[in-house]
Amino acid sequence: MIKIRSLKFGYQRKRPLFQNLDLTIDGGHIYGLLGKNGSGKSTLLKSIAGLVFPDSGACSVMGFDAAKRQPAFLQQLFFIPEDIFLPPVTALQLMNSTCRFYPAFDKQQFFTLLREFGVPQDQLLTRMSLGQQKKALISFGLAANTPLLIMDEPTNGLDIPSKVQFRKLIAAALNDERCILISTHQVRDLDSMIDALIVIDDGKIVVDAGLDRIAERFRFSNHTRATQAGIIYSEPDAFGMNTISINHGEDEGRVDLELFFNAVTSNAKTIADILNR
Repeated sequence: MIKIRSLKFGYQRKRPLFQNLDLTIDGGHIYGLLGKNGSGKSTLLKSIAGLVFPDSGACSVMGFDAAKRQPAFLQQLFFIPEDIFLPPVTALQLMNSTCRFYPAFDKQQFFTLLREFGVPQDQLLTRMSLGQQKKALISFGLAANTPLLIMDEPTNGLDIPSKVQFRKLIAAALNDERCILISTHQVRDLDSMIDALIVIDDGKIVVDAGLDRIAERFRFSNHTRATQAGIIYSEPDAFGMNTISINHGEDEGRVDLELFFNAVTSNAKTIADILNR
């Protein structure tokens, strides 16, 4: 679905953010994109959506050159940025004026999603809280039924019940032809939702793997102290030590995304070497 090859990009008067970046993203998955502040997450999403243009290299999305932003390409994706600026219209007015740009838009699905999120149809979006605005835009993005849905920090502003609802609705929206790409610094918001993980660090892709692959290669455990042999990363908590060790054929368990992300940013080379064995 998405093929990025030898991508080079840098903002004016700054050092290049991406140097020869390569990445392939397939349909039928919910990807989590993680990285520290300034690592290039938002810029990568904007490159895929054609909102920034590479200095060299290529970003192909469903066969389209993303940078050209052809109408046929724009019909196939919906992008929810981190910072949203909505017009002074109601959710109903937004749908009526905009849904025609998306051939697969489902009006009934949009109304259902608004109800499930508790967002009124007839209140001006500009008079809503940030959380309500985000839920309205997420509802629109899901109802657009585009093959590619990109979301940058979608859970900012959502309360805990809304985050639970968000995870359920995103999981229900996935099918074999659709790809959902979510960037966030709130790692735990991706728990039980994504099935593939991309970690970007200092403008480089340091992890690109399915969660099943990660669970196959690593064990996530809690011990009273981090003295067990084979531990490659550990963090203390109130009950002992949360640890990551190499999985030598044991049963695959749940991946602790936050612990794994911290391990990657601490020692990306070790994690990558184990993943690629």
